Amino acid sequence: MFCTKCGAKIPDSANFCVGCGSAVNRGVHPAPVSSPIVPATVPRAAQKCDWCGAETNAGQLSCPSCGATLNLKGLAAQSGWGQLPARKDMAKLQFGNSFCQIEGLYVPVADMNLAAGDSVYFTHHVLLWKDPQVNITTMSLAGAWKRLFAGMPLIMTQAEGPGHIAFSKDDPGELIPLPLQPGESVDVREHIFLAATSNVVYDWFQTNIWFKTQANNETETHYPIGMFMDRFSAPASPGLLLLHAGGSIFVRTLAPHQTILVKPTALVFKDPAVQMHLHFEHPSAFFSSWGYWSNRYLWLRLTGPGRVAIQSVFEPVEGEARNISGFSYATETRW
Repeated sequence: MFCTKCGAKIPDSANFCVGCGSAVNRGVHPAPVSSPIVPATVPRAAQKCDWCGAETNAGQLSCPSCGATLNLKGLAAQSGWGQLPARKDMAKLQFGNSFCQIEGLYVPVADMNLAAGDSVYFTHHVLLWKDPQVNITTMSLAGAWKRLFAGMPLIMTQAEGPGHIAFSKDDPGELIPLPLQPGESVDVREHIFLAATSNVVYDWFQTNIWFKTQANNETETHYPIGMFMDRFSAPASPGLLLLHAGGSIFVRTLAPHQTILVKPTALVFKDPAVQMHLHFEHPSAFFSSWGYWSNRYLWLRLTGPGRVAIQSVFEPVEGEARNISGFSYATETRW
């Protein structure tokens, strides 16, 4: 021990400094406190999003690809239908070096921040606003004459970053983010598409779902799910597809050969493996006094395997209660 005044060495038992005579200030030294034992942190393993299957990092609360809340199992009814996964307002999705934020609940908006070189395509009537520097071009579509005949758009509009651009459909409903992994495809009923990243390939096909009605000498052909359906694919790299449908959206996965009857205009999307055709339900001849056509139900029969989605807001099928004179392949149930 050393004197704090003159620096001389002091014996441990001395009360005064031998050099200057100053009293020794021994002070009170607190007992040493041991450091608390901190349990080792076990890193959480990476997990997969239940909705889109994307890999997520440990600790993330929402999926960066589709915005779905992680570790929250979606509720499903006993019938097998489940709602879209929960997403918080202002959910932020990432595609490439760009981001998409879903804003609003009743008439949602897809607000995209496009990085330089990233681009999306969309139908022109869903554009809400954009930064002036975002470059807009047109993208021609194959089969223009057939699309014109069917009342479908002949071109898509394409936007390239950098900058912000936003899309919205002027209807209440839900905005559905569908990330597509390489090799995945999805079939979408017409007028449901909102926007897609440029690495998502767009195509279309004839539904071959139709029926004819006859009044006097006039015959009319009706297409209850539209003459064409859109098909979106991600052949080489992941992509993001955005849809908008009315009301609430319900999703169900059908097992192989499992069937379900849905109203045709309620269909939103399906996996390409899901097959579809018309199905009629009506009274037997014994109940013909009920009115043969006015008591008939017209359904779309879907057969698995694969995922299907329907919307709770849908329109009546045009021509359903008229005298049907012909139809595409269909099954039938008589009461």
